[in-house]
Amino acid sequence: MKKTYKVDVDCAACAEKMQETIKNTEGVKDATLSFMTLKCKVEFEDGVDPDVVIREALKNCKKVEDDFEIFID
Repeated sequence: MKKTYKVDVDCAACAEKMQETIKNTEGVKDATLSFMTLKCKVEFEDGVDPDVVIREALKNCKKVEDDFEIFID
């Protein structure tokens, strides 16, 4: 399953760090975060709950940059 999220990130370097953090979250197959569009496309592994995984990814990202935000519908 793939989902796209709006994000709030301050700079391109931070966006790259957040992309890697999201990719390394358990349950995420792949992720691409664009600083230009402020969108993050996430591909989830089969059988996981995307809402649970994206909340865990956000928690992991906040450990790196506390002002980073993923807008979860």
